[in-house]
Amino acid sequence: MISRIDLRGDALPEGADLRGLLPRAEFDVEAALEKVRPICEDVHHRGTAALIDYAEKFDGVKLERVRVPARALSDALAELDPVVRAALEESIRRARLVHREQRRTTHTTQVVPGGTVTEKWVPVDRVGLYAPGGLSVYPSSVIMNVVPAQEAGVPSIALASPPQAAFGGLPHPTILAACALLGIDEVYAAGGAQAVAMFAYGTSGPDGCAPANMVTGPGNIWVAAAKRYFTGRIGIDTEAGPTEIAVLADDTADPVHIAADLISQAEHDPLAAAVLVTDSVALADAVEKELAPQVAASKHRADRIEPALAGRQSAIVLVDGLDEGLRVVDAYGAEHLEIQTADAAAVADRVRNAGAIFVGPWSPVSLGDYCAGSNHVLPTGGCACHSSGLSVQSFLRGIHIVDYTRDALADVAHHVVTLANAEDLPAHGAAVKARFDGWKVPQR
Repeated sequence: MISRIDLRGDALPEGADLRGLLPRAEFDVEAALEKVRPICEDVHHRGTAALIDYAEKFDGVKLERVRVPARALSDALAELDPVVRAALEESIRRARLVHREQRRTTHTTQVVPGGTVTEKWVPVDRVGLYAPGGLSVYPSSVIMNVVPAQEAGVPSIALASPPQAAFGGLPHPTILAACALLGIDEVYAAGGAQAVAMFAYGTSGPDGCAPANMVTGPGNIWVAAAKRYFTGRIGIDTEAGPTEIAVLADDTADPVHIAADLISQAEHDPLAAAVLVTDSVALADAVEKELAPQVAASKHRADRIEPALAGRQSAIVLVDGLDEGLRVVDAYGAEHLEIQTADAAAVADRVRNAGAIFVGPWSPVSLGDYCAGSNHVLPTGGCACHSSGLSVQSFLRGIHIVDYTRDALADVAHHVVTLANAEDLPAHGAAVKARFDGWKVPQR
């Protein structure tokens, strides 16, 4: 059901050589880029008409309008199961608690008497948020995108989610209900690359969508490719790939928990990655034995879980000890990393590369997906070695404000002139000299 990779005995290689030994899903965004290019440019030229055509082609629905009517949002909330509503409200409450603390404040540093640099933080003007609607419905992704944008103070927020044939061409009603709970009233029935293009270029007409400065949210490979296509025109969070979980465990871990957690992420997608890194052969055997009955009892066994666990992206990785295990998980850079070891908090503190870390037996990834308060929009495909998950900071721009007096500039002017000349940019120095009597601007 799941393969093994034995890295015991020999010294582990470094860097790319070690990463090359580890399981990873194939996710060729570059190849997908050529396929989404004409879609994006069609939306650029035909706007809403193109979105309607692609909804019929890709989603099997004939739309009359792309923007979701306000009545559909209020109706979805009114008809929402009260138990689901309570769970969404608690998820929102906890997410706000965490993300509100991330908001940076303006700070001024006095560099010298009379010379200050102030850094102020300004939210982007408008964001387009994406909530997937493929194999599953993700109201939790609405929360994870909207809450940090709101806490950052973004003044204009729009959301897109694919139209659903089962719901008359509207996005899933739970998506709409989550939008209503969060006060998001600008929602579009658009999915895939065409939704990203809508946000990047904007569309005109009664249902028109104003261009966004930034697009965030997880999606399939076509969404990732469209994000890459528009990078530079708009800001993006990340090119999210298939979800992944890594578990670093020793012989103190419970194999029942580990098997359940591996399955929990495998049920997302046939390309989802589930990786166990351990120095205990007994634990590896116990987890493998435990997977069989749990998978057999799972709803999405045949179409998602079994292919995900059997795929090249999933494996049990055997190592000599905890130090080697830490090297492996740092090389892997998992989206979600569970630490199921003795003194798990101390081990977690040693991890350098992960989107989010889940410490001990009572902090499963499922908690982070919904109600921990953390954000579940996280870097995948090893990008955790250089990127962070979505946060309030994702929607903020730091702007430096330089304020020097005449005396403060005079005190450092000679250094500015010296460095300008060292870079063979004498006009830079001349711009300083021009401010002081007796200093001649060099002539050509």
